Amino acid sequence: MEDASNHRRFINVAHFIDHYVLLVFPTVAIGLESALSRSYAELIVLSTACFVAFGLFSLPWGWLADHWSRRKIMAIFFFGCAVSMALAAAAPNVYWLAGALLLLGIFAAIYHPVGIPMLVSVARDRGRDFATNGVWGNFGVALAPGVTAALIHWVGLRAAFVVPAVICGAIGVAYLFLTKEETAKAGSRAKIAEVPLTGSMMVGVFAFFALMAFCGGTVFNILTIAIPKLIDERMTHDIPLVLLGSVATGVLLFGGVAQLTVGRLVSRFPPHVLLAGIGIMQVVGVLWAYYATGSMLLAALAVSIAAIYAQVTVGDVVIARYTADAWRGRVFAIRFFLAFITSGLAVWLISALLGKGGFDLVLLVTVVVALFFAFATISISILAGKAESSAASAQPAE
Repeated sequence: MEDASNHRRFINVAHFIDHYVLLVFPTVAIGLESALSRSYAELIVLSTACFVAFGLFSLPWGWLADHWSRRKIMAIFFFGCAVSMALAAAAPNVYWLAGALLLLGIFAAIYHPVGIPMLVSVARDRGRDFATNGVWGNFGVALAPGVTAALIHWVGLRAAFVVPAVICGAIGVAYLFLTKEETAKAGSRAKIAEVPLTGSMMVGVFAFFALMAFCGGTVFNILTIAIPKLIDERMTHDIPLVLLGSVATGVLLFGGVAQLTVGRLVSRFPPHVLLAGIGIMQVVGVLWAYYATGSMLLAALAVSIAAIYAQVTVGDVVIARYTADAWRGRVFAIRFFLAFITSGLAVWLISALLGKGGFDLVLLVTVVVALFFAFATISISILAGKAESSAASAQPAE
């Protein structure tokens, strides 16, 4: 029991680290604009390979998690992130920096296809534990702009990479000392889902999940990557970087705290029904952000971020319910591959669309993608409802 609790704690911390380290560079890029006399669009492209690797390498890590020790792979995650961030801090030029960011993307890809199946195995209350885990990840997203901006302001650009590198390494050591190897071997994991799906229904559910993952990932990555610069342009051009990071952090923190409410809702209502409602909420938030400026922009972004975070947690709960443990690593790997491979697409879209129509065009494209996301969530909700009805009717009468 104590080991399960320790695993939950480290899985939560790993989720925080995963999102934090990936979003250090978008804020560093703003500080590098004046240092290197390059535009933000030119600099943010340096992270393209990182975000592509973050999605792409979830596939081999997920496969490995179904055939080997998930605990050992999580240890590789902590130490790999530490080494990558240290290399980024030591970068003598932009090519070295881009290479270090690529390595970071490879190791950061471990968390979701490995950590989420681990959480399913050690969860006490799935809704609450997934929501808590989501909050930790959201805090990583939220704190990255503010903490990074503060480190740059008070210490220097390289400190933005050095500090998290040291912390990742220390947590990796603690993880190995305070957790034990899994008792269940890979070959003995359950091969039947909690709610089995028929062949045709399985194809439909996972096809719409693929669409949902791709569209949801695109919206997630565009907003979380662009939010510091979006606030910079829509609020004022003269806001100091340290304050800009704090404002972005405040918006992201709101979405993170809202995740606790999602955990309670998952425990009370069918997750597949909540998923459809969240899809609609996301469209509303992004559309509002398209029209909003000033303080209303912050409110619109807060709603958008809350919906983005909620769909990740509720989507994971739905997947866990319809997927056997023996396959979860690979299924989550595909889910997060589709979601995070869009990171590279998001960086490219931001860079390309900014030059053509500014953030108005960036947000308009995001609205269109959010509409496809909502369509997918509603379709999943309908199919999952049919599966639940079939499973209930198949239960023997008492």
